[in-house]
Amino acid sequence: MRRSLPFIRIATVGLAATALSVLGPGAAAVPVGNPAHATTPAVVGQQAAADELLVGYVSGAGEAERERARGRAAARLAERVVRGSGARAEVELVRLPAGADRARAVRDLKADPAVAYAEPNWTQTHSAASTDPTFTNGELWGMYGPTTNPANQYGSNAAAAWAAGKTGSTGVYVGVIDEGIQYNHPDLAGQVGNPGELGGKSGVDDDRNGYVDDVYGWDFDRNDNTVYDGGTSGRLDDHGTHVAGTIGAKANSAGVVGVNWNVRMISGKFLGRNGGTTANSIKAIDYFTDLKKLGVNIVATNNSWGGGGKSQAVQDAIERANTAGIVFVAAAGNGGGDGVGDNNDTTPHYPSSYPNNNIVSVAAITKTGTRAAFSNYGATHVDLGAPGADIWSTTAYNGYSSYSGTSMATPHVTGAAALYASVKPGASAAIIKAALLRSAVPTASLSAETVTGGRLDVNAALAQ
Repeated sequence: MRRSLPFIRIATVGLAATALSVLGPGAAAVPVGNPAHATTPAVVGQQAAADELLVGYVSGAGEAERERARGRAAARLAERVVRGSGARAEVELVRLPAGADRARAVRDLKADPAVAYAEPNWTQTHSAASTDPTFTNGELWGMYGPTTNPANQYGSNAAAAWAAGKTGSTGVYVGVIDEGIQYNHPDLAGQVGNPGELGGKSGVDDDRNGYVDDVYGWDFDRNDNTVYDGGTSGRLDDHGTHVAGTIGAKANSAGVVGVNWNVRMISGKFLGRNGGTTANSIKAIDYFTDLKKLGVNIVATNNSWGGGGKSQAVQDAIERANTAGIVFVAAAGNGGGDGVGDNNDTTPHYPSSYPNNNIVSVAAITKTGTRAAFSNYGATHVDLGAPGADIWSTTAYNGYSSYSGTSMATPHVTGAAALYASVKPGASAAIIKAALLRSAVPTASLSAETVTGGRLDVNAALAQ
């Protein structure tokens, strides 16, 4: 049970303060194509490539059967999104002839016995004590707690965990499925990297995962290893870098600090200049599942994105992550084009509203404890709230910015999952999720609007 991001305010350090209004398409409007806070406006409504479909086949369907099925719709193979192996069935991206009737093509494909489903290729968008200055000057309220210094009773209470010496582990890995990450940012240098490729040979697939030189992750939008495109702040990779900073910016007496001071992150970039596609989101999800199977301790993925309609292919990919023991933390979304949060119980937002047991859906609250006006909610489809308004973190080109959105709330929870795994090594995805939900602090603005009726408390979660 679960759960676009609308309104994003952005104040950028070193640049003129800017206010951006992001219309999240009634789905997690955090980057599935655009960031949750989005640096470019998301398009209202569900959108998909007019001439493309995702086709999932029954287990064991061979090439001859797949070719026969494609022929029913005069479609041609564009790409194998998921390669069939064992229980993992084949998923293809197919291209239709110009002007083809997409709905009819779906019907024709589904009529073939080798086809399990056919669906649109939806467009996704963007939802100890620290001496770091943004923490000490009172601006990093999302890390505070009722008894910390500085204090804010509606913060995540991560600072109380730090005071008890719980600052994370370099043996814990988090996948950031989003835009890219500026991995050499002063607050992130050393925090981002694939252990099977760091220090490896150039041009060699050292970890044998099928991706050559994915040292910091992979760009599924461009199909290369350039997860940070560079450029100026406010362009590409701001959103992904902001998310990463909240999860794991290091404590270095400069800039900001994340929920974890010690953690490792890997970039699964699929949101590009024009958003992202369902097909590429699936590849990113499976990328981390496969890394875990290769021995990388991927505890959770952060998913501050959403948009489009329901996809069986995405739900299946999330279930593969569940089987591998990965928590899928997802933004609940920022409402529709009106900037007002929607009820995900009646208007599902994907991927946060899928029923997979490893999903934790996150709403946004403000520093005064109210549910942010833009944040989606849902008594059965949104699990808990977390700080998501006026959140300072790292941005591309060595910057720092304040963003608002469920995209910003989500990494607080992902960070908490990683911190829990550092204290309780070997904890399953189910145990981590249960600890996060059981420890939620009852909050009036979230009563009857989330599963727990409460907000994140990092320190309390670690005691579970």
